[in-house]
Amino acid sequence: MFSRVFRLVWTRTIFKRIKSITMDTVASKKPHLGKKIGTHNGTFHCDEVLACSMLRQLHEYKDAEIIRSRDPAILGECDVVVDVGGVHEPDRNRYDHHQRSFKETMKSLTNSRKPWEIKLSSAGLIYLHFGHKVLGNILDLPENDPVTDEIFDKIYLNFIQEVDAIDNGVNQTDDLLRYEINTNLSTRVGELNPRWNDPNPNEQAQFNKALEMVEREFLNKVLFYKDSWLPARSLVEKAIKQRYEVDSSGEVIELDKAGCPWKDHLFELEKHLEVKKPIKFVIYPDNSEKWRVQCVPVRSQSFENRLSLLEEWRGIRDDELSKLSGIPGCVFVHANGFIGGNDTREGVLEMIRKTSEQSK
Repeated sequence: MFSRVFRLVWTRTIFKRIKSITMDTVASKKPHLGKKIGTHNGTFHCDEVLACSMLRQLHEYKDAEIIRSRDPAILGECDVVVDVGGVHEPDRNRYDHHQRSFKETMKSLTNSRKPWEIKLSSAGLIYLHFGHKVLGNILDLPENDPVTDEIFDKIYLNFIQEVDAIDNGVNQTDDLLRYEINTNLSTRVGELNPRWNDPNPNEQAQFNKALEMVEREFLNKVLFYKDSWLPARSLVEKAIKQRYEVDSSGEVIELDKAGCPWKDHLFELEKHLEVKKPIKFVIYPDNSEKWRVQCVPVRSQSFENRLSLLEEWRGIRDDELSKLSGIPGCVFVHANGFIGGNDTREGVLEMIRKTSEQSK
C-alpha cells in the first residue's frame, strides 16, 4: 500500500505531460519560458535519466523541459546540464563526469563527511548537490533535518551508488562473479533504448518511459525508508533491550510481526548499545499465526549466518522434522538453514536452543 505522501507525489508526476524534446525537434518548438534541463541525445543510460528525474522533484524544475542534444549552443541555453558538456562546474549548474580530469566521489566532495569512494556519475553528482533538497520536498521535511540526512545516506548506499558504479565501470568484486545480476535498474533502463534493428525507432518515447520508471522507483525507495524502515528502528531497539526476557542466552530477539526490516537496524544498534554478545536469531509470528525463527547474517547483505539451524534439519518438513528434531509442531527448515518454522513460540525457541547446544 503506497503511503499518502507517495500517492500525492506520484499522482503529480504520472499525469503531467512529459515535455522532453530532442535536438532534431528543438528548432520546430515554440520558445519555452520555463526552466530547461539539458542532457545528451542518442543512447540513454540510467545515470542521466535518474539525474533528470531527481531534478524534476525540485519546485524550480518540476515543469522543466528536458533538452536532449550534444550541440553546445543548445545546451548553453539550458538552466542545468547533466552527463554532457565535459565540465563539472556547480556554480554554473554543469554536471558532467566523463572528462579525463574528473575523479570525484562523495568522500572527496564532502571533505570526508560522507565515506563513499565510488566515482560519481551524473546521478551521484545531482544527488550530492541537490539530494537533501529533493528528499526534503518528497518527505515534507527541512533539508537539514536529521531524518532527511539519514535517508540521504540510505538512498545513496542502496540506490544511487550502484548507478554510479555501473555507469563508471566499477566492478562489484575483484574476484570472478559466480553469477551476474541483469535485472538491476541500470540494465532495465538500458533495455528501453530502441532495438538496433527496429525499423521505426522512437528514441524520445523510450526515454520518456525510462524517466517514468526511474522516477517511480526512486520515489518508492525514498518512501520505503520513511514509512517502513525508519519506524522499525524503535521496534528493533526495544527487542534488543528485552532480549534476556525472551531467552536467557541473550542471543535471541522477538519482533511482534513478520516483514519488519530489522537487519540494518540490528547491526547499527548492536554497536550503539554496545551489545557484547552477538545476537544470532530473530523470532516472530508469521501471517498464518505460526512462528518463524530467522538466523542473523554476518552482515546485512550476506548469505552467511552467525549461526545457522542444524544441518540435519535442512530441507525437512512437518512430522518428519518433528520426529528428527524431537520438537513438536515443526513446520520446516529451509535447505540453506537460514530460516525455520514451528506452530508455537516455544517450538521455535526450542529449535534455537538445540541448535545452540549442538553447535558448541
